[in-house]
Parts: sequence; C-alpha cells; structure tokens
Amino acid sequence: MNPGKYCIPQVLKDAYLVFWDFDGVVKDSLEVKTEGFRWIVRSAGPLVCDRVQRHHESHGGMSRFDKIPLYLTWADMPANAGPVHNACAEFSAFVTDAVAKSPWVGGVPEYLRNNPGNQLFILVTSTPSEEIAQILNQLDLLPCFSKIFGAPSSKVDAVASSLANLQIAPDRAVFVGDSMTDYEAASSNYVPFLLRRHRLNKDIAASLAVPSFNNLVGD
Repeated sequence: MNPGKYCIPQVLKDAYLVFWDFDGVVKDSLEVKTEGFRWIVRSAGPLVCDRVQRHHESHGGMSRFDKIPLYLTWADMPANAGPVHNACAEFSAFVTDAVAKSPWVGGVPEYLRNNPGNQLFILVTSTPSEEIAQILNQLDLLPCFSKIFGAPSSKVDAVASSLANLQIAPDRAVFVGDSMTDYEAASSNYVPFLLRRHRLNKDIAASLAVPSFNNLVGD
C-alpha cells in the first residue's frame, strides 16, 4: 500500500490481531439493511416503517434475530417462531446480493487483501454465519480472515474466546466497528476500539473518546 495515499490510524497499525465488523466498516451497506427491514413490515404502512428505520439505524450492531420479532410486533404481525423464521428468510433473500453489491468503505478491501502489516484478521458480525460466508465468498474476502463469527454468536464472547484461544493480550488487538455493540464487545474485553464514522453514527462519534476514521484512503 502506498503510504502517501492510504491513511491508516496508528491504533490499527500497532495491532497484531484485528477484529472487523462488516456492515458500515467493510461495506457501506447499512442502507441496504434499512430497506430490508422496511420491506418486511411494509404492509403496516409508512409510520411503522419509519419507526423501524429509526430503531435499526440507532442500533446498528443488534442482530436481526432480536430486531425482527420486535418489528413484527410493532407492525401488529404474528411474532412467534414460524412467522419470525419466515421474515428472517425473506430479509436474507432481500439483502444478501444487495449487500455484496453495495459500496466499499474506501481503502478497506485493499487493506484486507494486502495485509501490509502481516496482521491476523477476525470478522465479528451480527449477520448470520452462513449468510456472511456467502457474501465474503462472493467478494473474494474469505481468505482474508482466519476466523468468522456471525449470528447467533455474541460479539463479546467472540472477542473473549479469540483472545483466550490465541493467547493474545487485549492491548495487542483492536476492534474496528461502527456501533455501540461493537464498542461494548471491545471495551468489555479491554481491547482498543477504532470507530468507523458515517452519517448514521454521529451521536456515537460525539460521545466516545476513541480514534476514528471515515475511509482508509484520503481520510
């Protein structure tokens, strides 16, 4: 990578182990997920759709398995196991290809593929494991990660187990994320946090005293 072109935060350069979130960090795909959640409650009308959108956009790291039952309830739709399963399947079909085709966060795919610091990369996402594996395969990113944690795995537990299994001290790692869920997964394990800033997490950026970036190129 050309150091004159790429802008790598020091906390990322210094880490041996890097935990990456996906939506909003690798791909600018949050709007795709927003449209997916609005789609599954579309029959309830625009007021419910707008409420769902506001909640989703302020809870970026929350799993769909927690969001969808709540959103179905708001829409006065059945929220027991069968309808939730069907809604999750409909949501997955709606978003999978769209996420893969969404814009990259600048400089991130190059950093992942080139791995200029010979770091260890682990993906920790609230996207279901099978779905994120399909997306990563489509993007030719699967080889970049030594391990992938997707829903229903807890992000806190994923970080803790990785540190323990690899016998890596928390201060030799960093979590690159964009939500309070990501921050809590890092801070509860004493791992430094690097925030990826975007239009939907301005409140988080204002409230956290942590290093941040918008793109890894020309930031």
